[in-house]
Amino acid sequence: MFIFSRFTHTQAHNDKSGGEKKKKESIVDLSKYLEKAIRIKFQGGREATGTLKGYDTLLNLVLDSTTEYLRDPDDPYKVTEDSRQLGLVVCRGTTIISICPVDGMEPIANPFIQHE
Repeated sequence: MFIFSRFTHTQAHNDKSGGEKKKKESIVDLSKYLEKAIRIKFQGGREATGTLKGYDTLLNLVLDSTTEYLRDPDDPYKVTEDSRQLGLVVCRGTTIISICPVDGMEPIANPFIQHE
């Protein structure tokens, strides 16, 4: 499972004028999950599954064949087995709490440890 809240890695490079310009790049590599089913948890308790079709550096996601799992009316943070089909959706990266593959999880290396 990936849990993040706007983690980006800043990389410095020189621009044409000789000055240094910083470039932000995502530390989460979602390319291996393209065309695969993933489950997303959003702020506020919503959850959805769908096929990852695309993403950007801000972790905005495009999902196809998306299913939203509806919440319990008595407890908004409890998800029920009831669902609804949404189809093709764009998920705003700032609202995503976690992303995990539907077919299971795998451990990832800590991106904050400096490798020598």
